Amino acid sequence: MGGVLRSTAAALATLIVLAAPAAAQVQPYGTNDGGGFWNILPPGANGHAGAVDLATFLAACPPGGTTNCPNAPRPPHSSDELKMYGDLVYAAPGLRPEDISKYYKAATFGVRGGDAERTYSPRPDLTIVRDKGFGVPHVYGSTRAGAMFGLGYAGAEDRLFTMDVLRHAGRAQLSSFAGGAEGNREMDREQWELAPYTEADLQRQYDMGDDVYGATGRALQDDVRDYVAGINAYIAHVRANPLEMPAEYAATGHPLGPAAWKVTDVIATASVIGGIFGKGGGRELDSALLLQAAQRRFGRRAGRRVWADLRTAEDPEAPVTVLGNKRFPYRVEPRRLRRGSLAMPDPGSVRKLEVAAPAAQSGQPAPGGAGQSLTGGLTGLLHLPPIGVRRQGSNALLVSARESESGRPLAVFGPQTAYFAPQLLLDVDVHGPGIDARGATFAGVGLYVLLGHGRDYAWSATSAGQDLIDTFALPLCEPDGSAPTLDSDHYRFRGACEPIESLDRTNSWTPNLADQTPPGSERLHAERTKLGLVTARGNVHGRPVVFTKLRSTYFHEADSAIGFRALGDPAGIRGPRDFQRAVSNIGFTFNWFYVDHDHIAYFNSGNNPVRARGASTNFPVSGAFPWRGFDPGLWTARYTGFGAHPQVIDQAFLANWNNKQARGYRAADDNFSYGSIYRSDSLSDRIRAGIRGRRKMSLVGLIDAMEDAATVDLRATKVLPYALRVLGRPSDPGLRAAVRTLRAWVADGGHRRDRDRDGVYEHSDAIRVLDAWWPLWMRSQFEPAMGTGVFQGLEGMLRPDDDPNLDGSHLGSAYNGGWYHYAQEDLRRVLGNRRLRGLRRAPTGRARLSRVYCGGSARRDGTLGRCRARLAASLRRALAVDPAALYGDDVCEKYGKPSDQWCYDAIRHRPVGAISQQMIPWVNRPTFQQAVEVRRRAPR
Repeated sequence: MGGVLRSTAAALATLIVLAAPAAAQVQPYGTNDGGGFWNILPPGANGHAGAVDLATFLAACPPGGTTNCPNAPRPPHSSDELKMYGDLVYAAPGLRPEDISKYYKAATFGVRGGDAERTYSPRPDLTIVRDKGFGVPHVYGSTRAGAMFGLGYAGAEDRLFTMDVLRHAGRAQLSSFAGGAEGNREMDREQWELAPYTEADLQRQYDMGDDVYGATGRALQDDVRDYVAGINAYIAHVRANPLEMPAEYAATGHPLGPAAWKVTDVIATASVIGGIFGKGGGRELDSALLLQAAQRRFGRRAGRRVWADLRTAEDPEAPVTVLGNKRFPYRVEPRRLRRGSLAMPDPGSVRKLEVAAPAAQSGQPAPGGAGQSLTGGLTGLLHLPPIGVRRQGSNALLVSARESESGRPLAVFGPQTAYFAPQLLLDVDVHGPGIDARGATFAGVGLYVLLGHGRDYAWSATSAGQDLIDTFALPLCEPDGSAPTLDSDHYRFRGACEPIESLDRTNSWTPNLADQTPPGSERLHAERTKLGLVTARGNVHGRPVVFTKLRSTYFHEADSAIGFRALGDPAGIRGPRDFQRAVSNIGFTFNWFYVDHDHIAYFNSGNNPVRARGASTNFPVSGAFPWRGFDPGLWTARYTGFGAHPQVIDQAFLANWNNKQARGYRAADDNFSYGSIYRSDSLSDRIRAGIRGRRKMSLVGLIDAMEDAATVDLRATKVLPYALRVLGRPSDPGLRAAVRTLRAWVADGGHRRDRDRDGVYEHSDAIRVLDAWWPLWMRSQFEPAMGTGVFQGLEGMLRPDDDPNLDGSHLGSAYNGGWYHYAQEDLRRVLGNRRLRGLRRAPTGRARLSRVYCGGSARRDGTLGRCRARLAASLRRALAVDPAALYGDDVCEKYGKPSDQWCYDAIRHRPVGAISQQMIPWVNRPTFQQAVEVRRRAPR
């Protein structure tokens, strides 16, 4: 009997061994890698700080100090890349090939021999190797499940608390989790306005994967489950080893650490990422109110022309990514609107929905005062600019093989996701069945490399923001058939009187070590219809309606994973056309760029809904004219096809800095900035110079072009020369000296740059003059003609300036939008072509403004003399501005640099955790950046 049992046991053991997955083998350095890949992602790979790490850091850098704490001991690999990233501004232009490794890290697959800092296997089919140089996780799975598990495990090792922040932010519960500071509450309000979901809604999005996408959807569900399992395995590890628990949990009042992860956490996090970076449109109601203000000021016809001046939906001078005459018509305004489709609000009737009721607070601030932060500033987490002032800074520079010195294509590109410590992005290297990729992914949705490289190709993205949100007007109704009012809680859709669904969330907070805001609570309220989220109520032709916003990616926050999954699959991406097909499955609005050994390519992604024929592209549309094929049960519609999206392969060069995609591709209704100039001009100008005639571009030349453009003040290079031409040679000695100072700065390239590292900009006096003058200049040029109503309405749609400081945010990215094109185009008209020698000439035809604003009034156009007088008066006032007031800044005050021009611009990595980082010089460049020149084709 014992022999039988022994033989049976042996047979079972053999079966178990046969069924067990093979152990994950670490591949030799450079396996299947085409070579020529570099990247940088400040401040560092490691975003983890345990109790000992935090105590050690705070001993050297106590809370409330007034320095950057450059010598404070930070955890290993938490700031390895910060200095490399920051110091490029001092070295470029003028790089040599051997300099690349000083400012970028090699992004080759794998780890060099002897460079493994730690090797471990959380499960048999998974091995993770951390390199000594930067601590990047290199994940090897013998099964796909093992690779996905490893990405979850390694991601949690590096960003567990950040991931927790993002999953709470995705549910609009950041204040409940991290504290009730205004920045956290503002993030909750914005998220609840954009993507209010119940838990059932989040689960439904996961469950619909296989229903909508079949086998592909099931594969995505499997990947998500394995990724979440990896996160939970790491959570179990730190619970068993309390000293390894991220110290932020105790600081924010969660001493037991995080709750277990769920698949719905991935969906919630995706809604934050896509909502910030991958949407456009939805401000048709505000545009209608601006039109009405213009018509009150100028009359019906003239007011419409003024509104069209400001809208810049299809400016023929606008810089575009797809060059030449190729057109991609999208959102073309119909010549005649269908009867009954336009839903303009009755003047004075609009009542916007308030997402948040006033916060209820009780008690007194805890010791130290409200907003004091032991952990370095969680209270400022994800405090985004208001809607319409989103900061976009991603850029891409690509040069084709025929314009390259080596005969191989070149790329320097990356996303700008703002600066955090630790970064919201993380760098991973992953290899397993169906995946060979290295690059950046977002914390909490890191089961695929979102931006990076495969075996012999690389890809990146910039925010595109084309129109995928529309505003509809739905008639209010009463179920009993009585007359509705603006307070009615039912609406009419497809013949039925439907109830408005209320979505409510209450956040409550108490003081914690990280955020000592007094105890309080805030109720968030959203309203949902079958045609989108309610944003306002008002009257249309005297009848009460609700105005709703319908976003094509609402209820489909994670669907874009289909495209991301394909990007890392070496069998699926063999060339530019495969790449374009893959990213066409991404529903969010992004510009995608690709480079391999032979080609460069571009494609604009997004679920662009097909609108009803004859519906307005600018203003609210009646709910009787929804998107074609719209299914309110699945929240799907008919979308424009592959060929309708802007795209190109092997154009001489590609340059994009969130600018217009192509001719015919109208700017979204919330985008008034696609005018005659854009900051992408700073990239294109330098690339064109580098390939002009017989010249060819090198990779270091392309890095130089990016970094040189990254310190340009767009106002100085593209607008100021016209104002100086208007001013001429003032008789006033003070004005004459100021003009001379400004001209010298313009002649030297208009940079905000400190090449000698003395903490003072070259041309600091000129910079100070323009900084003080710009807001006064814009007011003097436009408000007398526009009137206060139109001027302020336009400010609400587009900030007059997008400066590096941005109201104390220190976000880095700058000069995206602004009134730069308005100012230049108007001054060109004032001057006339005779006075524009050496400058861009005033256009004829459709690009002309309808009137001259500078020096004008509501009834008459401006003249050169009156314009000159107003600009001179505003410059005189600017010269009297106190620099201490101009550059006063709370962050610089904390760092012991009050009213310091360099510090005012400098980039701050906003803390999302316990360890703060030093400020770095201002530079207008992507957060994660790749430099690529693929050396050879890799095997498949």
